[in-house]
Amino acid sequence: MVLNVAVQMDPIERINITGDSTFAMLLEAQARGHRLFYYTPDQLSMRNGEVSAPMRTLQVRDVAGDHFTVGDAERTPLEQLDVVLMRQDPPFDLAYITATHLLERIHPKVLVVNDPAEVRNAPEKIFVTHFPQLMPPTLISRDKAEIEAFRREYGAIVMKPLHGHGGAAVLRVLPEDPNFGSMFDLFSVTFREPWVIQRFLPEVTQGDKRIILVEGKALGAVNRVPAPNDIRSNMVRGGAANATELTEREREICETIGPELARRGLIFVGIDVIDGNLTEINVTSPTGIRAIRRIGGPDLASAMWDAIEARRA
Repeated sequence: MVLNVAVQMDPIERINITGDSTFAMLLEAQARGHRLFYYTPDQLSMRNGEVSAPMRTLQVRDVAGDHFTVGDAERTPLEQLDVVLMRQDPPFDLAYITATHLLERIHPKVLVVNDPAEVRNAPEKIFVTHFPQLMPPTLISRDKAEIEAFRREYGAIVMKPLHGHGGAAVLRVLPEDPNFGSMFDLFSVTFREPWVIQRFLPEVTQGDKRIILVEGKALGAVNRVPAPNDIRSNMVRGGAANATELTEREREICETIGPELARRGLIFVGIDVIDGNLTEINVTSPTGIRAIRRIGGPDLASAMWDAIEARRA
């Protein structure tokens, strides 16, 4: 089966291929003989109900500094494709939401991964609250009195933007913290939406585990250990990637949420777990494929394409 596959992603010349999951997916698709096309999300258009983009043929190779070749752009209706990989990075803003509305016009006739309507309906830090029994104590609010009450109950907390990504603006607030007022003011003028406030989990120093689920099944994981003097374990923030196995609690988490992920058409999902606490369900542009492979884990790019090809078949 040869598929026409377009990837909707940020400029390909800017990616770091060493850790980029989208690139791993493209390498595997090319190895299977699928035809690849590329465009950026700002190039999407809809005219008289038809969604199109200036497609460029794409070839990829695992060579840093010389990792791709593209052809000339030709505006093409997306309905002529078999698969679209929606792989641009957050922030999950109105531009992102608009892209999901446009891609919803072609799905499921054209398989969009992940299902654009469900990506829109499952913001990572809100969707996770459907499973409160798996989470640490969590508050979503921008009300100062409510946040202060939460601090009084739980002591040290973490504050982070509701639609942030990559560990940006994740702050630890101590039980008695003279900087809290300034942090609150900074968040108030920077973010219009509510924030996520969670009980601080000191075990984060031992790692924040990224688990990859394909079609609702846990297939691989990496334990991301924060750099010294940082609570953020994201690898783009200096976190170290270590080999790991799933605990009984982590398997329970995956078995609990897996059926709902599959039901929603969320084929490729990355969840974050700290000391047995589910903190995020990442559905927009999950990462971790190359890191897991590099530490001796399974080939998740291959598993992804097995799932996609099965759906197309």
